[in-house]
Amino acid sequence: MPKFESCDCLWFRKDNICVILKKALLMNSAFKILPHYTYAEWEKWEGQWELIDGIPHAMGPLPIPRHQQIATSLAAEFHFQLKKCKQCNTYHPLDYRVADDIILQPGMLVVCGSITKKYLDFPPALVVEILSPATFLKDRHTKYSIYEAQGILYYLILSPEMEETEIYVLESNGYILKQKGKDFIFTFQLNGCEATIDFAEIW
Repeated sequence: MPKFESCDCLWFRKDNICVILKKALLMNSAFKILPHYTYAEWEKWEGQWELIDGIPHAMGPLPIPRHQQIATSLAAEFHFQLKKCKQCNTYHPLDYRVADDIILQPGMLVVCGSITKKYLDFPPALVVEILSPATFLKDRHTKYSIYEAQGILYYLILSPEMEETEIYVLESNGYILKQKGKDFIFTFQLNGCEATIDFAEIW
C-alpha cells in the first residue's frame, strides 16, 4: 500500500504526485453537491417540471397568449395535413421520458406509433420548441443536444419575437439547418406520410 504524507496545506503526497484538496470540501463551505432525481421522484411533484440529467427545471407560468396562439396554429396545420395518416399524430406538450433522469415536455410533437404508457417512451418524429427569454438557452443548446442524440428527425425552433422558424433535419453528422425564415413552405416526410406546412399561416 502506498503511504500518504499529510501536511498543513491540505495536500497529500502519493508516489511524488501532489493532489490538492480544496478546503471547501472538508469545511462544508460554499461547495454544494446537487441532488440527482429520477422519474420515480419526479412523478410525485406538483406543478410542471422538466428533469434534465437528474436536475429539476421549473416550467414556470403558462405561456403568454402569443406563444399559445402560435403553438395552436402550428398544431392545427400538422393535424390537418396528417388527418389521413393513421400512424402519426400531433400532440401538445406531453411527458417525454428520454431516460430515468431525463423527462422533457416539448412544446409540440408529432409521434408516429402508439403511446401505450402515460408518457412517451420512444423518440417522436418531430418536436417543436417556441422560444421565450426563460427557455432560450435550454431550447437552443440543452434540448437541441438531447433531441439530436435521440435521433429525432425534425427539430423546429420558433421565435415569436422574430416571427421566424428554424427547421433542423437530422443527417449522418447531426442536425443540419434546412430552412429559416417567416414565409416559406416545407414538406416533412413522416414515417411514410407527408405534411406540407405553410409557415406564413402560423403567425
